[in-house]
Amino acid sequence: MANATLTPDAHASSGEFDLPPSAWVDAYRTMVLARAMDERCLSLQRQGRIGFYVPLEGQEAAQVGCALALDPKDWVFPAYRELGVALVRGVPVQELLDQFIGNSGDRLKGRQMPNHYGYRAQNFVVASSPLGTQIPQAVGAALAARHRGDALVTVAFFGDGSTSTNDFHAGLNFAGVYRSPTIFFCQNNQWAISMPRSHQTMSATLAEKAEAYGFGGVVVDGTDLGQVYRAVAAARARALAGEGPTLIEAQVYRFGPHSTSDDPKRYRSDSEVAEWRRRDPLLRTKEQIMKIGAWTEAQDAAEWTEARNRIAEAWKAAEATPPLPPTSFLDDVFSAPTPQLENQRREVVGLLERKVIRE
Repeated sequence: MANATLTPDAHASSGEFDLPPSAWVDAYRTMVLARAMDERCLSLQRQGRIGFYVPLEGQEAAQVGCALALDPKDWVFPAYRELGVALVRGVPVQELLDQFIGNSGDRLKGRQMPNHYGYRAQNFVVASSPLGTQIPQAVGAALAARHRGDALVTVAFFGDGSTSTNDFHAGLNFAGVYRSPTIFFCQNNQWAISMPRSHQTMSATLAEKAEAYGFGGVVVDGTDLGQVYRAVAAARARALAGEGPTLIEAQVYRFGPHSTSDDPKRYRSDSEVAEWRRRDPLLRTKEQIMKIGAWTEAQDAAEWTEARNRIAEAWKAAEATPPLPPTSFLDDVFSAPTPQLENQRREVVGLLERKVIRE
């Protein structure tokens, strides 16, 4: 693949990274699944069946487009909103729901917040709640990979709010100095919870912050699947060629709340949301695949039904999965249990047998 040019005005120009029709359709199907899962999880949280959820509605094209441009061996360092990336990476729907519940199917054993998942098989690092911590981690992992001779890149996902953190500046500075093969993928969804992007920085763009650290930044329309894909593919090619990192600012909009603990109606107008909804990434992608004759309204209706049924079945299975045993919190503390831990385990088992505590 040839590199796409990063133009002086910090916008991505056209390159040789266009997706074939079949890939566009597959990408759209993943976006539909992400949107349908988003809708269901918001409903489940409101019903009290999961404790917490972070929606991504409006950011599907940015996440799916970026993930498609990566290689499976590349490492993903997410924030807490990257459901679309996880689905592209092949994380099973039920495993995601298991984590949201924290049942015995949860690979993290209920030790993380809901919606803060990670999967070793997919090179998908566990998310953290503090903003920006994944940024220097991605840089360090990229440098370690280069030291080992592994031809891969790392990608740090974060929002516009994270560009105000110390870890953002430390991570980008280190990456610039050591030319790490890292892609910094900022989903600028216009709001850091209740703070608008205009109150965070006087920079014309967030992408231009990369210039201070000696490497390129690019702004893309994050609702345009193809534009995101081309920009990430170009950044990946540059990183593998030894040309260092890239900061990509994907301009998107968060249609829903920051999380299920947030009420966005308190700080933004309905008219603002309506304006951005006209650029809904699912509608834009659907129009494109219909325009090239790869999709029909009948296929679309069937796809939505299939996605919702798939999620319903996965939820049924996740809800039927038994909880973790109470003694599980004593596992994995040390590689070999200490005498103190064994004593604590016996004490917990005794309390269970006497029904002082319940399973």
